[in-house]
Amino acid sequence: MTRRIDIVEVGPRDGLQNDPGNLTTQQKLEFIQRLEEAGVKRMESGSFVSPKAVPKMADSAEVFAGVDRAKPTRHIALALNEKGVRRAIDAGADEINFVLVAGEGFGKRNQGMSPSESADMLMQCAPLIHEAGIPLSATISVAFGDPYDGEVDPAVVANLAARAQRAGVGELALGDTIGVATPWQVKALTERVLMEAPDVFLRMHFHDTRGAALANVAAAVDIGVDVIDASCGGIGGCPFAPAATGNVATEDVVYMLERAGFETGLDLPKLIETAKWLETVLGHEVSSSLSKAGGFPA
Repeated sequence: MTRRIDIVEVGPRDGLQNDPGNLTTQQKLEFIQRLEEAGVKRMESGSFVSPKAVPKMADSAEVFAGVDRAKPTRHIALALNEKGVRRAIDAGADEINFVLVAGEGFGKRNQGMSPSESADMLMQCAPLIHEAGIPLSATISVAFGDPYDGEVDPAVVANLAARAQRAGVGELALGDTIGVATPWQVKALTERVLMEAPDVFLRMHFHDTRGAALANVAAAVDIGVDVIDASCGGIGGCPFAPAATGNVATEDVVYMLERAGFETGLDLPKLIETAKWLETVLGHEVSSSLSKAGGFPA
């Protein structure tokens, strides 16, 4: 049987939060609809964080209110603390992705917490999410390197993973927030995390800041990871990471995987069409290769 690799589309959240373009709520909903038409079944549709810190996500409640609930799409809300979790629950999120942080410097600037404090906050918030009957996932940000402190100790990442497992997190993403990971580091850190948290289902979240994201996706898939975050057009970045660039592009990942014989369930021509549409509404070119070159010649 063909192995299935599932893509979690993060364009409507991680993609838009740091883009210079400003989409209206209706344009965000059209973006989501286009992604659904391309076959996306799971996506980060918004985040419930401080609107002062991340103003482009200030309308997330309106976005969640406007999505078509008749479609078989799981709309994920990102949250950093109890206030965000409660807002996500009130908005009707289908899944809550809680952010842990592996670096002290980035953690203080992004969410005002150390790694240990972010894990404490998860332990505090997890019962609320479980009581609401909402699936809980988590992302360990800057798992491969901190923009302020440099190298991140793999033991810190593994410890956060173990605490996430104890909190009842069903799926854990290792986040290369600033795009510094290499394929060999991906393999080593994944093996270390699985030693400490063997029951957590892993997902990977790569940014293409230094051009290694597709190689890192391939390395993750080779060692057994079946879920990859990606952003249509390769848009994205973090307001608290200097020189941050976008996530690995969804269409580029789909092309690579399907050419290798994996199944994603996504419609590549429609993803490319959506990336080109993004250029018109954002007012600038997107970075994905497939939006420029197209798929394999017929």
